[in-house]
Amino acid sequence: MNLILKLIAAAVGTAVAVWLVPGISITASDNMDVAVTLLVVAAIIGVVNAVVKPFAQVVGFCLIILTLGLFLLVINALMLMLASWLAEMLGIGFHVDGFLSALIGSVIISIVSALVGGVLGVDRNKARG
Repeated sequence: MNLILKLIAAAVGTAVAVWLVPGISITASDNMDVAVTLLVVAAIIGVVNAVVKPFAQVVGFCLIILTLGLFLLVINALMLMLASWLAEMLGIGFHVDGFLSALIGSVIISIVSALVGGVLGVDRNKARG
C-alpha cells in the first residue's frame, strides 16, 4: 500500500511540474491517458532514483560535500532528464526540454511529492513501529 501511495504522490508532483514548467510536457489524447502517463512516468522516475541515483551520488560525493549539498539538485535534474529519455524510448509521451526545465521540475516534483506523501500518510507506519 505504501508503494502505491508513493507512486500517487510522485504522479501528482509530476503533474504539478508539467503544469508549472513550460519545458516539461505530456502528450496524451484524453484525461485517462494523461493519468496513466503520469503514473508510468512516476514509476520510471522511481526506478531511476532507486537504481541510478545512488551511483551518481557516490561519483559526485566530493562535489556534493564541496557545494554543501547543492550538487544534489544537479543530480536530481539529471535523473529527471534520464527519466524523460527513457520515457521517450518506451514511447511514453513525456518530455523535458533542457537542463533548466529539469532543474526547476525536479525541485517542484520533490516538494510536491513530499507534501502529498505527508498528507496521504506515506511512511507513517515506519514512524509507529
